Amino acid sequence: MNGPFDAIDAPWWPWVFILVAGWLANDMWRFLGVAFSGRLTEESPVFAYVKAVATALVAGVIAQLILYPTGDLAATSASLRLGAVAIGFAAFRLARHHIFVGVAAGEVAFVAGWWAGI
Repeated sequence: MNGPFDAIDAPWWPWVFILVAGWLANDMWRFLGVAFSGRLTEESPVFAYVKAVATALVAGVIAQLILYPTGDLAATSASLRLGAVAIGFAAFRLARHHIFVGVAAGEVAFVAGWWAGI
């Protein structure tokens, strides 16, 4: 039994299938967000929920990178990863919540610790 990926026997069909599936999974939601964003206020429960989910997803990805790294990051020590996050967070707070300062400080701390062999 053939699925939709094998529906058309042409060399270009897999690329069209991937493009359409990629669009449906990503850009469609962006367009819908733009279409409905004019009706939302920052105080609305829907906006608060979306913001909470987005924050939780970012926190989960960061936690996974720190606690369960893969690839080259797994070769670094947990103390180096945690220390770089602590330094980045401290710089973020000292810079009055300037995200770029926090990220840059964390990266500099990580690379310096990595070069030092920590």
